[in-house]
Parts: sequence; structure tokens; C-alpha cells
Amino acid sequence: MIEFKLPSLGTDMDEGTLLQWHVKPGDAVKRGQVVAVVDTSKAAVDVEIWQDGVVAELRVQPGEKVPVDTVLAMLLAPGEVAPSPAAEAAAPVPAPTSAPTLALALAPATTPTPATQRVPEPARPSAAARHPVSPSARRRAKELSIDPDSVSGTGAQSSVTLADVEAAATHAMPSPAAVVQNRQKEMRKAIAAAMSRSKREIPHYYLSETIPMAKALAWLQQRNEGLPITERILPAVLLLKAVAVALQRTPQLNGFYRDGKFEPGVGVHAGVAISLRGGGLLAPAIHDTQAKPIEQLMRELADLVKRARAGSLRSSEMSDPTITVTNLGDQSVEAVFGVIYPPQVALVGFGSVAVRPWVEGGEIRALPLITATLAADHRVSDGHQGALFLAELRDLLQQPQALAETATSTPSQEGSPT
Repeated sequence: MIEFKLPSLGTDMDEGTLLQWHVKPGDAVKRGQVVAVVDTSKAAVDVEIWQDGVVAELRVQPGEKVPVDTVLAMLLAPGEVAPSPAAEAAAPVPAPTSAPTLALALAPATTPTPATQRVPEPARPSAAARHPVSPSARRRAKELSIDPDSVSGTGAQSSVTLADVEAAATHAMPSPAAVVQNRQKEMRKAIAAAMSRSKREIPHYYLSETIPMAKALAWLQQRNEGLPITERILPAVLLLKAVAVALQRTPQLNGFYRDGKFEPGVGVHAGVAISLRGGGLLAPAIHDTQAKPIEQLMRELADLVKRARAGSLRSSEMSDPTITVTNLGDQSVEAVFGVIYPPQVALVGFGSVAVRPWVEGGEIRALPLITATLAADHRVSDGHQGALFLAELRDLLQQPQALAETATSTPSQEGSPT
């Protein structure tokens, strides 16, 4: 039997609420298939399965909030047969212990006197007087601050089910504005927790480089000329591609720091920082960024932004970015010095493209410039590797056509758990 556990969808996630199952016992599943929807403090995420198999049992029901690594379901491996009920019934039953006899032997011997009176035991409520509540319903009632004994049960023997609690909660549902406000509050708490851990545990170092963008912008303008808006390439995509290719020369900046050692990333899964409407931030990954042409990256970036803001991301996009790229150029920010998102070991930031004085060929010229910054983990790399990365990034952006045609093939781990 294979355990399907709730994955960690980021360092700032400790628990999640199961919203929906897309499978039922008896269904065959394939690796990479979306089988459930889980609500985190940031978004509702489509959770994928990591093995082929057959669903044997669903252990968590919709509405239940459980910690990361909780077993959500059990799977039968390909070719595995579920044990028959007869085999389970034939399992040996542990012999009863002699604890009552032992307790009796250890009790002091007493001789009751005529004056001795037995103290009557407190009356126990009869089974009929008890209010049966299922464990999942009791947990959900606690989360919703509902007294389960006040809910009318529709289950067997009038027991209160999870559906009964959910139905009772609808009568006191908060307004949509309150729901949004609460999610934003929880998201800010999650971000703060992750960034506090980052600054506490990671010895950051920072570097910056001013990069001329005249050649890159001229090439983009020529390439986009006459094309519909849906087919045009944004400068942000060229910057993303340049980061991924530059990391091939400095692999110490691409990967994870876990259990006291560095794990290099297999492929560049670039986490793109996306601001959400109403506040908050997500950084889902575009897988194998270094290997994709810029036209494909443009389509995938547009789709990622759309789905992030609609709350429709996949678990693999949230769990395995090997580096984060944040671009605040559209906010007219000159430079951004970010905080590394653990367990990653680096973050790249871009400010706005602005026309400023620049010395070229011994002459002062007004050129479009951008400031690229690097925040990196001193446990894994140092300023030498960081400087090599920024120099490579600068040089790549001076040859935009060659950069756009670069496709570095690296074995992919897309959709793998981390």
C-alpha cells in the first residue's frame, strides 16, 4: 500500500484544508494527475499524485484541516491486490491482559464493618442521552466555533456528520469581504513567518549590477512590430530567460539548502513573484525555464499569472521552485533587494528600465538601464559566484537574439515532490 500525504506547498505552509476530492476508492490514477484541491493560507491548490496506482481508501474528508504530511489516502501499487475482508477478520486477536486480576491482588485486604457504606458511583448518562458526533464533524465544528451538540444530526442514529456541521455554518457565514480580509490576514502571517525564518537562518549577501538594455529593447521592438498583443514578448520574459541561462554557469545559486547541505536543482524551475489583487504574494514555478523558447515562456507566464490570481495553481508549481525572480519595474522601483525564500538559496530582483546617464566608448550617453540584484546564501556560495552570475546576466542581455534561441537541455524533475 502507498501512502498519499499532504505535501508541503511552501516553507510557510504548516497545514491545509481539504476542499474536494477528484477521485474515489477504486479509481485508477496516474502520476501527475490532479486528485484533490487543498486550501492553504495563500490559495486553493490542485494537488497532484506522485505514483501510479488505484485508490484504496480516502482517509481525510472535505472540510477537514490537517497538518502537512498527514496521510490523505491509501493507494494500491500497480499489480497489488487489496486484502480480502476474510483475511483481515482472520488476523490474530491479542490475548486479554490480566490487568484486572493484578489490580485485585495489589489492593489492600479490608474487612467491611456493618458501619461501612458504599459510596454510590456518579450516574453515567445513558447511550440514548448522548449526542453522537463524528470525529471529523467535531473537528470542523471546533474550527467554525460551532457547538456540535446544538446541531441536528442526519446520520445513522441521528449522529452529527460533517455535512450537518457545514450546513449549520452556512447560517452564520461571514460576508465575502470578511472572507477576503481573513485570507489576506492569514497570507500576511504566512509570508511574515517564512521571511522571519529566512532572515534568522540564512546568512544573506547582496550584489547589484547596472545593465544597459538598449540592444535588448531594440530587438524586442523589432520582433514585436506588427504582431497582435497576444503574440508580443514582454521584457520581463527576456529577463527571466537570461536568469535561467546564466544559472547554468553558476549552479550554486540554483537549488535548495536542506539538512545542512546544498541540493542542486535539476533544471531551473524559476519561481515568479506574482502580486495578487487585494494584496498578498505568490511565487509559483515555471519549470525548465532554461530549456524553453521565449515564445513558450511568454505563454506560460501569462497563464501562470492568470491562474495565480484566479486561485488555480498546481501543487508542483508551488512546491519546487529552485530560485525566485521578482520584478518590480512596473512599480517604478529602481532596485529591489529581496529576502530568500527557504529552502532556496538565491533570489534575483529587477527594477524599472529607466533612461539614465551612461558612459559608453568614452562618451556620456542617455541609455535605458536596469538594476539587477542578487540575494544569495553564504552557506552555499560567495561573492565570487554571485559576481560571475551578474556578469553573465549582463552579457546575455547584450545578445538578445542569441539568448532567445538558447535552449539548454537538462533532465527535468517537473511535477516531482520535494
